[in-house]
Amino acid sequence: MRFCSLGSGSAGNATVIEASQGITSTRVLVDCGFSERELKRRLARAGLAPEDLDALFVTHEHGDHVGCALSLSQRHNIPLWTSRGTWRALSTSRGATDFDRDLLHLCRSGDVLGLGDLQLQPFAVPHDANEPLQLSASDGQRRLGVLTDTGSGTEPLLAALRGCDALLLECNHDEDLLRAGRYPPSLKRRILGSHGHLSNLAAAQILAQCHHAGLKRVAAAHLSEQNNTPALAALALATAIDAGPADILVATQADGLSWQAL
Repeated sequence: MRFCSLGSGSAGNATVIEASQGITSTRVLVDCGFSERELKRRLARAGLAPEDLDALFVTHEHGDHVGCALSLSQRHNIPLWTSRGTWRALSTSRGATDFDRDLLHLCRSGDVLGLGDLQLQPFAVPHDANEPLQLSASDGQRRLGVLTDTGSGTEPLLAALRGCDALLLECNHDEDLLRAGRYPPSLKRRILGSHGHLSNLAAAQILAQCHHAGLKRVAAAHLSEQNNTPALAALALATAIDAGPADILVATQADGLSWQAL
């Protein structure tokens, strides 16, 4: 089992999770927050094309996560999974109105989705969207936790992430940089709120509560280009687990994160 980020940040998010069992492989694209042309370029950088994807999973309706998901799904006949609330939020858009419902699969927190060699388990998170979901993914031997948009760490969220072999964890902002920055007060309040985005400190607290001896990969994701730096995010996460900053991976907006094996 392995994963890579095609890009992570406020301008677009997409993660590929792959599992192989003998001669079969399953690849799921989690979020699709780019134009189709840009997504194809980023997939090619990872050695993939749309035809290599077996499913799309959209965590919520914000543009930096939905992007070209609907058109990509229809153009390449890729099944799309999302929550009923997310689909309801998308239902007024032209792409959703014309969408082939045979490709649509609705799920909710607590479901177990068997997709080929992968098993996905979505879980609810506090974020300012309509029924947002994040997820863990397993091939039966290893498990990856993906948490890229949430305002706080709830006990059900922590329970969903405990025991993972790898975590892709939102480190959106450094609080000092955000408070001193140029964002308007209303946007700062939204980001800092319980349904906004995780600060480095909040992400570190979640990591500390999920840390265990079997956790092999930790990657910071969804960093704000204005209110954070890779060095600050890596230091916060490393401190939480008594590691060095070099032990923390960082998914960037421009380059994402290369393939990581579990």
